[in-house]
Amino acid sequence: MRRFKPRSSDSDSGGGDDKQTEIAAVRLLTRREHSTKGLKRKLQGRGHDGDTVERVVEKLAGKNLVSDERFASNYVTYHARRGHGPVRIRADLRQQGAADAVIDAALAAAECDWEEIAGAVRRRKFGDGPPASLAERAKQARFLQYRGFSTDHIRAAFSGKDPAIGDTFSLMSDAPDGSD
Repeated sequence: MRRFKPRSSDSDSGGGDDKQTEIAAVRLLTRREHSTKGLKRKLQGRGHDGDTVERVVEKLAGKNLVSDERFASNYVTYHARRGHGPVRIRADLRQQGAADAVIDAALAAAECDWEEIAGAVRRRKFGDGPPASLAERAKQARFLQYRGFSTDHIRAAFSGKDPAIGDTFSLMSDAPDGSD
């Protein structure tokens, strides 16, 4: 059972509010990384004053306890492992309040082979064989697009770069691929 301390009604509630807000923020950060905007939103949603939240989050950022760069890096790594593509990850991070420069740096530092991830996601969902028809191929392509892969990544998932499919449905129908 949780026990709550009753708030004192003293006149020095400014410092007390900062301390309570900082404790709440650190508790949130111990569970998982948060973006600065996301942390502010959560703290304000829990009834903490906006000015106090601003001060506390700036203080925690100064101590490197909250970092948009670290949040974005962890977010990219986690969601890439779950089979999400860079387009979806970028949109999610923007929604979380990360700056475009931070997102670009996190995606570049991830060292993910997005084409391989797209192929693995396609195989996991639809099996190793090639699509039986163009309608089935379109269905698979829509799924990969929903997961956040670009058209280049989707093409690679259906091309010779994906060993499970080969060149059966290559978009370049009879073009030689240079391999013997």
